[in-house]
Amino acid sequence: MDLAAIRNFGIAAHIDAGKTTVSERMLFHSGVEHRAGRVDEGTAVLDWMAEERERGITITAAATTIPWRGLTLNLIDTPGHVDFTVEVERCMRVLDGAILVLDAVVGVQAQSEAVWREMRRYEVPTLCFVNKCDRAGADFLGAVATATERLEARAIPIQYPVFEDGDLVAVYDLVDRRLWDFREQNVPHQGVDGPPPEEIAEEALVLRAELLDTLGEFDEELLEAVVEEREPDAALVRRALRRATLACELVPVLCGAALRDAGIEPLMDAVVDYLPSPLEVRPIEGVHPKSGETIARPCDPDGPPCALAFKLHSGRHGDLVFARLYSGTWKPGMVLLNPRDDRKERIQRIQRIHAEAGTALDVAHAGDIVALTGLKFTSTGDTLCTKEDPIVLEVLTFSDPVITRVVEPASADERDRLGQALDRLAHEDPTFRVQFDEASGQWRVAGMGELHLEVMEHRLQQESGLSPRVGQPRVAYREAVSSPGSGRGQIDRELGGKDAYAEVELEVAPDPEAAGVEVEWATAVPLPGPVRAAVEAGLVGEAQSGPRFGHPMVQARVVIRDARTREGEESELAYVQAAVSALRQALHEAKVAVQEPLMRFEVQTPAEFASGIIADLNSRGAELAEVVTEGETRILRGQVPLYEMFGYSTAVRSLSQGRAGFTMRPAGYRTVPEPELEARGMVWA
Repeated sequence: MDLAAIRNFGIAAHIDAGKTTVSERMLFHSGVEHRAGRVDEGTAVLDWMAEERERGITITAAATTIPWRGLTLNLIDTPGHVDFTVEVERCMRVLDGAILVLDAVVGVQAQSEAVWREMRRYEVPTLCFVNKCDRAGADFLGAVATATERLEARAIPIQYPVFEDGDLVAVYDLVDRRLWDFREQNVPHQGVDGPPPEEIAEEALVLRAELLDTLGEFDEELLEAVVEEREPDAALVRRALRRATLACELVPVLCGAALRDAGIEPLMDAVVDYLPSPLEVRPIEGVHPKSGETIARPCDPDGPPCALAFKLHSGRHGDLVFARLYSGTWKPGMVLLNPRDDRKERIQRIQRIHAEAGTALDVAHAGDIVALTGLKFTSTGDTLCTKEDPIVLEVLTFSDPVITRVVEPASADERDRLGQALDRLAHEDPTFRVQFDEASGQWRVAGMGELHLEVMEHRLQQESGLSPRVGQPRVAYREAVSSPGSGRGQIDRELGGKDAYAEVELEVAPDPEAAGVEVEWATAVPLPGPVRAAVEAGLVGEAQSGPRFGHPMVQARVVIRDARTREGEESELAYVQAAVSALRQALHEAKVAVQEPLMRFEVQTPAEFASGIIADLNSRGAELAEVVTEGETRILRGQVPLYEMFGYSTAVRSLSQGRAGFTMRPAGYRTVPEPELEARGMVWA
């Protein structure tokens, strides 16, 4: 298999920028699909879930494979809504390249920034495609400027749009000096070499000169041609541009209008010309699961098998595990190691994925992205390797959920099915958390936003045939220790038919660096390892329900100072119960604060409605960071407590006659002042 002929890339954007339409057009022009699917008609192939087709948005990342110019392009179409950012995060972890789609009218938007941060975090070489250049108010160079200003990207145009009577009719390629005419839709398009059309000649020549000057920094031969005022060969320009793109020094910017079928073929050419093959990315690094030694695995089909499970689709017949193969040759029937739990896994089938369908493969190689079936213990972020050559790749981390809901079955007959369905959804989506309350018999689910939880509710109905009762969305508060406390717990009773005695003394203190509750042991505590593990698990479990309002505990460090028993009355369960009792006493003595999620917001509104929206945001306790003027549009940015923003979409539509839009994303937590808690009816008895 020729690894140089593979391109693994994703398409990401703010919601409604048109990335799924771009993907659908790629499928059409590559011959994979014989009809171009449309999001607005619910016929998009990659929006395969019923929920996606009903809402007209992408919810889950979809994978497909496209042949182009003799190469294999593995494409992942990612969601644009902030509630499903997890899909972008885990895909960028395994992709070699990416396309960032921008709206030509508004340029960079809030979620554009979020996906760009993920691209930079994983150092993913990126192309930018300015879409919707056919719309009224479109400004190609303005969109490029927003990428430079807001993303701090070194964005450089390599194309320029051509208009006729206000309509987008063609795109001029500044690298190859070729005109792509798109007047005729749904047919193969070919570029024609030659000078730029007269109406754009001045702009095109200036932009090409700037392009050559910039690329001269990355190629001495090209720089020499520029200095000597010689016209460089197109292959030389492409070489320099590829070098700069792979080094993440430049972001080439292309343009078009996917819905009008403009700009797709040259965009696929750019994927081939400027994005890396698996051989051109750095070897993946991990650690030995026992020694901790750093290990580098180059992309080699003859090397020891190594893969990262980056996404799961949990179905009734088992998990479909999406995996990036970093090294080795893979075949059905292989026995692998999941080093997280040191468990063996056997691959039943290897599939090439196309949306919800799959084609069975007899063999797959390093550098590929495939789906595996038959894995029983593998979760998102797990490494798959061999026992002879173990390795653990960097674990994926995800944001904490910010909104909760109470869920209960419609009838007693549905209780077990509901629990299983919720567990299956939580297994698939690491940002969807499920907790069962034994006292009330209800489940508390948590997610990244109102839409996230609403989609999960509908999936319960559509995929599992359930109609659970759900409560109103609530803020996912946390409880944090703000002052130290100590406690002593003692158990002296019969457990399991024999006398048991245990006594535990511990202290709890604030620890801003702790994600939840961290447990430490004083040096002299004489407990064996298995008992310590059970005590730690008991304390962490108890901390899932804080002492004030039952919210999870965070930022706390528990130090166990002493643990004693009496001869003949040793009991692991007694130690656990004594430790839990001591923790409750310590938390009662300590001060515990309540934290709530903060959200970073961006509101885009016509200028005439800005003052009313600002006044409304101020009434919600928002901290306005900036107001940006872009023509007749005002962009408002800042932070606000999530509690104040429930139902805001209705409010902002009312204040702007339906013309304003907004986005929010998590921005950390803040401690809620006690007067605010009392005003919300949250009083600690």
